Amino acid sequence: MGNADGSVVQKDTLTALELLSIAGNINTSLDLDHVLKQIGEAAEKLLDSEASAIMLLSKNGQRLTFKIASGEKGKLLETMTMPVGKGIGGWVAQTRTPELANDVQSNPHFAAEFDKTSGFTTRSVLCVPMLCRNELIGVIEVLNRRSGPYTQEHLDLITKLAGFAAGVIDNARSLAEQKSFFSHTLEVLTIASEATMPGMGGHTTRVATLARSIGRAMGIGDYELRMLYYAGLLHDIGYIAFNNQEYLSSMGITKVSEELHPVLSAKLLEGITMIEDAIPMIRSHHERHDGSGYPDRLAGASIPLGARILCLVECVEEIRMTGLRDQELYRKALQETEQGAGKSFDPKVVEAFKAIISSRTTSW
Repeated sequence: MGNADGSVVQKDTLTALELLSIAGNINTSLDLDHVLKQIGEAAEKLLDSEASAIMLLSKNGQRLTFKIASGEKGKLLETMTMPVGKGIGGWVAQTRTPELANDVQSNPHFAAEFDKTSGFTTRSVLCVPMLCRNELIGVIEVLNRRSGPYTQEHLDLITKLAGFAAGVIDNARSLAEQKSFFSHTLEVLTIASEATMPGMGGHTTRVATLARSIGRAMGIGDYELRMLYYAGLLHDIGYIAFNNQEYLSSMGITKVSEELHPVLSAKLLEGITMIEDAIPMIRSHHERHDGSGYPDRLAGASIPLGARILCLVECVEEIRMTGLRDQELYRKALQETEQGAGKSFDPKVVEAFKAIISSRTTSW
């Protein structure tokens, strides 16, 4: 059984297996530009085409932006936009219906000016909308099939890819928005916690940065380092609850004390899944290696490693707040941490701190 162009159906059905493989690769990436590039390359490969383009719909729904354009002149197209309704891509976006044109010169929607601007000669186009939850994300098109005309089978194949691509793009956008919201929320929380402690401007950022440097020197993995950094930023957030009598009463607290702030910090952050592994570090950042700390009198390895690091960093930050700077600050910090090794501090954390201070691999 053959296609209209005489090729064997089996050849094109093999692309379905390639589609599954490509889909899996695309789904592992969270970088939107990388995802779009992979989608364009997949479309080109699957449909044996000279070039491909992905155009995303603007927020106001009025224009398409050439986000990805391959081929010799593709980079030039990436600087251009197309009004919805203009050209084959614009018409597909407006009507949300695919367009298969094996002779673009006879197609009433073809906009020749894009060829004139780019220098690319379009002979045939297959363009489909990318839809997610019935919302238009953009359009994807392939141009100039090398081995014959585009067929209904090709249309079915790129439609499946477009549907999958729309979902991946939507997820990538949502994740980017969540990350942006999360980072801004962290900034607000950091400012709020420092506002409760006069003279503490920059304290939480310094704690987070130094703690991460120590953790890296100790060989902690990327995920744990990220949680340690978050813990450093948020370890004092509990202070903002000290003047909220209604909240304190709901917890059965009638009188606040310094020893309560790690507990309150952890309590305020409960339920935020993005930092759930930072919360034990926050609760225990005033525990001491010998068991003399608070709030739970933990000792040694029963204290989370991140909390052991934060404990030391809090100590050297207190030294900074005495007004010492440069060599005097480093000398005093090394002296205090060495004296506290095995008592207040984990000796391994002390050694890591000494190493990075000696090598000046941190800006602290």
